[in-house]
This record gives sequence, C-alpha cells and structure tokens, in this order.
Amino acid sequence: MRPERLNALTDGVVAIVLTIMVLELKFPEEPTFAAVLAVLPLLAAYLLAFIYVAIYWNNHHHMMQSAHKVTGGVLWANHSLLFWLTLFPLMIRWIDEAGMAHLPVASFGLVLIGASISYLVLERTLIAADGEDSGVKKAVGRGTKEWVSFALYVAAVVIAFVSPPIAVTIYVAVAAIWLIPDRRFVRA
Repeated sequence: MRPERLNALTDGVVAIVLTIMVLELKFPEEPTFAAVLAVLPLLAAYLLAFIYVAIYWNNHHHMMQSAHKVTGGVLWANHSLLFWLTLFPLMIRWIDEAGMAHLPVASFGLVLIGASISYLVLERTLIAADGEDSGVKKAVGRGTKEWVSFALYVAAVVIAFVSPPIAVTIYVAVAAIWLIPDRRFVRA
C-alpha cells in the first residue's frame, strides 16, 4: 500500500474528530460578558485539544512524506494513533461537565500518553517497513523530543491529582514544544 492512502484515511478521521470537538462547544446562556466568561474554560480546553490534534496531523503528514512503504504493522500503528485522537472529544466533554477536576485532567494526560506512545510505535513501524535507508529513521534520530514529551505527560498525570492547573500548564508547555511542525522531516 502507498502512504497516500493511509494519509487519506487519517485526514478523514481527523476531520471527524475536529468536527465532533467543535460540536461539544456550548453557546453562552445569555448575551452577556458574564455568560461568555462562564464558557471560557470549555473554550480553553477545546483550543488545547484542537492544537494537539493539529500537531499530530501536521507531524503525521510530514512523517508520511518520508515513508515509502506501508505494512500491516504500520496500518495497525496508525489505527492506534487514530483511536487515541478520537478520545479528544470525550475528554473535552468530561472537562466541560466536571470542570478542571483531578480525574478529567489526569485522564486527558492519559490520552496524551496513549497518543504519544502510538505515534512513537508508528514511527518505529515505518522505519522497520522502509529498512536501513528509512527517511523516517534519518529524520527522527534518537527521538529525544518524543521521550521528553512522554516524560512530561507522565509527570503531569501524577501532578493532576495534586494540582490540575499545574498539570494543564505542563500540557500547554508540551504543545508549545511541538507547535511548529517537525522540521526533522523537512530536512530528511
């Protein structure tokens, strides 16, 4: 299978995820500043989740441009990543209903950990599929950025049970690290 087909599937799923996320948003109950302020936490959660989905899509797109072969393992690794991305709307809904509480914020981190692991597995399966001359392997190198992000997610999940705002700050910081599309693939 060609990587373009896998990209098309991923594009479709990401479009659905983003659509579902925006449908979770609520209008302010009244046309007042106070009512707008009441929905700001939900808008902030939506914005963070949107940025994460966009980061994964951007980097997936760049990574797939460096890939030449798609195997069954690559397909399953990609499906695993898509599974975790489809949980973002659920996290948005839970944070909206429960507020910035310990368990929803920690669960958001668990979803980020799942997506992070799945993305790393996808990288590794693409490298295995393409062999020693893998463009993905050349681009990724040691994957330091991925491992640092993973460690920060794990720390944030634990911290969420002590201070959800600090955990969210860590999630925002990791997103900031990845906000610019992965230039390693552009160079490969």
